[in-house]
Amino acid sequence: MSWTVWTEAIPAQTVLDMPVDLRRKTANFLRALAIEAGGAINLGRKPPGDAMDDFEVRYSLEVPGEPVIIEYMIMREAKEIRVSVLVWFH
Repeated sequence: MSWTVWTEAIPAQTVLDMPVDLRRKTANFLRALAIEAGGAINLGRKPPGDAMDDFEVRYSLEVPGEPVIIEYMIMREAKEIRVSVLVWFH
């Protein structure tokens, strides 16, 4: 089973409110994040971003070159990257 990305309601609405080009870049970034983070975890490596807790569950990172910051949680058993916070600076 491959890793998936899931966004909470408010971050999802934030993405939908973005201009089309930024929305597309952000959605593509989230898809790639699931692949990259899941692959890293499967290999016993650190996922992308800065750890926000001592349990290595919550991480923060920015979409490169875009005014977007993401906080995500790793749901290991479900093989899911859960986006709990997405901030768009506009």
